Amino acid sequence: MKILFVCTGNAYRSPLAEALLKKLRPDLDVDSAGLAVAIPIAREIRNYLKKVNAEQYLKSYPESLDQKNLRNYDVIVAMQVKHENAVLSYCPNCKNRIVVWNIEDPYYKKQKTAERIYNNIEDKVKEIAKSL
Repeated sequence: MKILFVCTGNAYRSPLAEALLKKLRPDLDVDSAGLAVAIPIAREIRNYLKKVNAEQYLKSYPESLDQKNLRNYDVIVAMQVKHENAVLSYCPNCKNRIVVWNIEDPYYKKQKTAERIYNNIEDKVKEIAKSL
């Protein structure tokens, strides 16, 4: 089964979710992408993954959504509705494969708020890991 996580820049939310799911479910083919890649994967994400012993599952660099063949994914997790809309602009027939999590962007947030967002993502990943 192929899973794709999508966020804005593939620097925070989607690579975090990808790494966490890879740790929990090595049997799945997990990937992530952003709408527009502009910055490297955030140091805060690396640090969070170190704390949960999952840093080795983090990709080396962000990837753009337009580089992905969306028809190949069984489940596409959009962090927000705008990410779902972007996926649908590339793949209108993917509607029934998209799940929207409504996770706010931790970029420019205070550390306490960002940690809450990371924990929320981790909880959501645990849920999807059980359901697949």
